[in-house]
Amino acid sequence: MIRCGRFTLLILCVLLSAHVFGALGPDTATNKLPVNRKDSTRQIDIMDVLHSLFRSGFSSAAKSDVVGLKPVFSVVPAFGYELQSRMAVLLSGNVAFRTAPQSRVSVINFSTCYTQNAQFTLPLLWDIWNKNNDYNFVGELKFYSYPQSTYGLGSNSYIGNQDPMNYNYIRFSETVLRHVAGSFYAGAGYMMDNHWGISHQEINSAIADFGNYGTGTHTVSSGLTVTGIYDTRDCSINPTSGFYAMSQFRENLVTLGSTSNWNSIIVDVRKYFRFPANSHNVLAFWSYNSLTLSGNPPYLDLPATLWDSNTNTGRGYIQGRFRGAQMVYGESEYRFRLTADDLLGGVLFVNGQSFSAAPGTRFQTIQPGFGPGLRVKLNKVSRTNICVDYGFGKEGSKGLFVNVGELF
Repeated sequence: MIRCGRFTLLILCVLLSAHVFGALGPDTATNKLPVNRKDSTRQIDIMDVLHSLFRSGFSSAAKSDVVGLKPVFSVVPAFGYELQSRMAVLLSGNVAFRTAPQSRVSVINFSTCYTQNAQFTLPLLWDIWNKNNDYNFVGELKFYSYPQSTYGLGSNSYIGNQDPMNYNYIRFSETVLRHVAGSFYAGAGYMMDNHWGISHQEINSAIADFGNYGTGTHTVSSGLTVTGIYDTRDCSINPTSGFYAMSQFRENLVTLGSTSNWNSIIVDVRKYFRFPANSHNVLAFWSYNSLTLSGNPPYLDLPATLWDSNTNTGRGYIQGRFRGAQMVYGESEYRFRLTADDLLGGVLFVNGQSFSAAPGTRFQTIQPGFGPGLRVKLNKVSRTNICVDYGFGKEGSKGLFVNVGELF
């Protein structure tokens, strides 16, 4: 009953957002709705539903059913509940646009959130293409004031070994990618992770991994990155076909302000295809791997559950549940329509994650997660969905996960 109440609050806030930002959406008053290229079914989103219910108050001025030079906003204010935060109030969304008629779609993702656990987050991520698609600018800026527990190192860590922590966190990164050939881009950039005001309260008789690993009240990881990307996806917000592969090497240096010298590599691979081939359903695969190559990263910069750039790995577990020097992660999701007009959809997902403990140690147990999800079309122009998933993990782990845009 409580979960149903929370979901009702979410949907009411979504409807409010569609009214507030209606002028930025597609034109339903003129009946210009996107038509699926394989059939004649008109696609609708929340704005279309509201217009059909309240014809005098919910209309907009946009005429195109594709993303153009004019920004297309998708915004959701909502109440929610997540494992790492308990009750939360949030504002989340994205902006899709083109810098020129022939350019690829650029996307800016943004959100802000305050939670029952006194956590405040303000992340901003961007993926911008220039007019000729010769350059791609990818970056992020995040500020977190973040009480959060750690549970030790490795995927064999016990949930009872909870170690409450508190800290502030800023991340900045920027990568400039240059077109090389075909769908391949390569480039370089800079990345900085700054944690300060770090404190923890050890509540178990055993000495916590956090204390054993060794850290202070302030750590910095600052370094240069080299990145290669191959991307043939039809849409970065909600892909239905194509392939994506990204590899990023990071070299953190004391001379650039790092607490210590260390380096790492991230390999991110995704594949999407229709299944069955003549349907609108999509089978998606994701492999995300973050590996420490040498040195000792600060404890809070070690790879961890739901600590990828988009905080999407490991549905079914609390953020930071597993942490270690090496992380391998895999996920598969089946996405299907619930209504022919694409307003409602569903997903089934399954994932697995494995971590080593400290640098130089072996991978431990694979920890699985799985669950169902609901998709509600927030904006048919940018193909943005509201994603509401319920995930299950081991040791009784479970919870609700809300996102704007597909998780991968």
